[in-house]
Amino acid sequence: MSLGAFSVSLTVKDLAASKAFYEKLGFSGIGGDESQNWLILANGDCVVGLFQGMFDKNMLTFNPGWGPDGTPLEEFEDVRDIQKRLKADGVAIASEADETTSGPASFVVVDPDGNPVLVDQHV
Repeated sequence: MSLGAFSVSLTVKDLAASKAFYEKLGFSGIGGDESQNWLILANGDCVVGLFQGMFDKNMLTFNPGWGPDGTPLEEFEDVRDIQKRLKADGVAIASEADETTSGPASFVVVDPDGNPVLVDQHV
């Protein structure tokens, strides 16, 4: 099973302050919209999403259909197929993708320590 591109999605209190901090660590913007309170920053293959007021907790994020640099892949496992496989393996789905749809969708699972894992397909 390939989950696609990986990033860490951080809940932040002050988007501008967090952006400035991560830029000092060598990250630069590759996506997002400051007016909507979210940014995606990268430093090489490391990707961090900054989200102000959108999530309760930091989470791991996987993007089926995207390569490490956020470019669409020609072939990938659909988010709904990944969800079905996890359900078949007994993994509880905290927030489900609608399996009757196609295209962009997402689901969330929670690891044994309470950490949310978002599988978020944009293509």
